[in-house]
Amino acid sequence: MERPLTRRQEEVLAFIREFSRRHGVPPTVREIGQRFRVTPRAAFDHLRALERKGRLRRRASAGRTSRVLTLAESGTSAREVPILGRIAAGGPLLAEENREGTLPVAAEWLARSGEELFGLRVHGESMIGAHIVEGDLVLVRRQDHAQPGDIVVALVDGEATVKRFARDGEAVLLKPEHPTLAPIVVRPGEKDVRILGKVIGVVREL
Repeated sequence: MERPLTRRQEEVLAFIREFSRRHGVPPTVREIGQRFRVTPRAAFDHLRALERKGRLRRRASAGRTSRVLTLAESGTSAREVPILGRIAAGGPLLAEENREGTLPVAAEWLARSGEELFGLRVHGESMIGAHIVEGDLVLVRRQDHAQPGDIVVALVDGEATVKRFARDGEAVLLKPEHPTLAPIVVRPGEKDVRILGKVIGVVREL
């Protein structure tokens, strides 16, 4: 029999549900703490309680000890998507040496079953305004082009970065979503820039 929730647990679960619906990714422990004016530790305790009561589900993700909490009502059918670590500038994108594991992605997240997808771990806070934070996994559809406004994974002089794509005349702009950071401006002939794919989702570890 399903164990009943306390009033606060119901509120936390409702907040996770609404945040996930609006932003496509669950809130961080810090965001839950800020919403309910409690410490991150107290917020984490609420998540553990929701997991024990069957309202959040913990599943294996990248790494041996890493886990992802998802809403228990999410679909059960999944597709394994490769998670990439350091991307080599000259080699094939999905080469085995680039992989750090796989990510199970619910089928209902995917618009077309034939899409070539990969996951990439985010480092830094440059996309915090787009609700993409340190440690998140971005789910990326592989493609070599982008439209202005797309969030993309690009390779700039051999280094992968997650930014919002824009143009200024002939120049490519890779714009952060952070108030204190400047965009990367790539003018013709200055740097080697290549679009690896478009970000279509975010998976957050709690």
